[in-house]
Amino acid sequence: MDGHRTYFNAVDWDALQKDHPVGDDFVRFATKTSRDELTAHQNRLFLRCVARAWATPFYQRLWGGAGIDKGDIRSIEDLPRLPSFDKSDIMASLDIAPPFGDFSGFTSYPDGDRPPVIFHTTSGTTGKPQVLLFGAKGREAQNLLLGRLYRFQGLRPDDVVHSVYGHGMINGGHYVRESVVHWTSAIFMSAGTGIETRSIQQIQLMKEFGATVIVGFADYIKKLAEVAREQGLDPARDLNIRMVSGHLGREDKESLSRAWGGAKCFDWYGVGDTGCIAGEGPDRDGLYVMEDAQYLEVCDIDSGKPVSDGALGDMIVTCLYKDDIHPIIRFNTHDVTQVRTDASSIGVIYKRIEGFMGRSDNMVKIRGINIFPQAVGPMLDGVPGIMGEFICKAVRDAAGRDEFRVIAETSAAGDERQAVAERCRAVLKQKIGIEVAVELVDHRATAPLTQIDVRQKPIRLIDERFKQ
Repeated sequence: MDGHRTYFNAVDWDALQKDHPVGDDFVRFATKTSRDELTAHQNRLFLRCVARAWATPFYQRLWGGAGIDKGDIRSIEDLPRLPSFDKSDIMASLDIAPPFGDFSGFTSYPDGDRPPVIFHTTSGTTGKPQVLLFGAKGREAQNLLLGRLYRFQGLRPDDVVHSVYGHGMINGGHYVRESVVHWTSAIFMSAGTGIETRSIQQIQLMKEFGATVIVGFADYIKKLAEVAREQGLDPARDLNIRMVSGHLGREDKESLSRAWGGAKCFDWYGVGDTGCIAGEGPDRDGLYVMEDAQYLEVCDIDSGKPVSDGALGDMIVTCLYKDDIHPIIRFNTHDVTQVRTDASSIGVIYKRIEGFMGRSDNMVKIRGINIFPQAVGPMLDGVPGIMGEFICKAVRDAAGRDEFRVIAETSAAGDERQAVAERCRAVLKQKIGIEVAVELVDHRATAPLTQIDVRQKPIRLIDERFKQ
């Protein structure tokens, strides 16, 4: 006996698809299941996760410190009583038990019984890269959720998918590739970021192999359309992209669609720890929370208490399928959204959210007004002469007065540039509520600040108020 437990033998594939249906079975489940039946389903999976969590030192410490005993968690209705945690707690766990942290739960398994582990990291966009750990069952559940979402959005078996997600230690590109390859019949091209495969080469690959779908972050997907035009190609005529699915956030889907010749654009949301949490369906009217697998709470940014539907708050997620490695129960993503209050037009019973609306830990308060930098770009999308790329700065003058500045790229020149700047200032004042300084610069001038050529998620805020 060599002691190995293989990835593919560690997953009960029939049970996985029974708990989280795919394809036509998913559509039936999402439209025919009652809310009571869904709650019972969630509760059954939740209690399995709680049992695994109690076996890990991380939750023993987190819950024990809050005075929670094993008998106190009897159903999913008890969730709001439990403390939430965030990335800082994960990083502290890594310091307590390096290199993989005590959140992993490795020590809860007898020797030789630990399931296979997939190890990646985050990109480090919001700080030091974080360790990401997945058991085989948890990993495939995440893969399934994204693969079935692509299919729900309209991915076809004969599609060729061009992915611009990063690889290396970063989870994203590997996760998306596994989702498409394991849970769809589409052909997948792992192009990666502009560092892995130059943007010009990516356009050549898309043309040569007939890419029909692009997946990735909206900023870089929009940039690729510009690169195509610079190469003398018309994205609508020379490239056959019919669908874009990625992290659009507050981006204007219509402008992204126009950039790619009318392609249908779909938004979805998730983080490295959790995989896909919610995504748009064929109606493209809000993001459906994958409630058979993810339990999402929207909570007040300051108090942590649940907010009413329609109010802004932090997304706190519980993964109902992660009952092997690294259970996730009430993880505060610090990403902000609001729950939709209107009914689904296609009869899906899952609740919907607006999607990613900014980060509460990247929000800046300027003279009493909360501003999410990521939302500035979409505010300016309709202003003629604005090219889409921008960066924000928060500054403090000698008198201690805070100011918010937006540096945006423009195609305008001379007197026209001043007129465009005035229109931008008027739009931002109307939508934000305070005067905003606007500086217009030439095309590509913000790239050294946003680092769009080397980062999956460009920098959108430089806070200079506290620099010495």
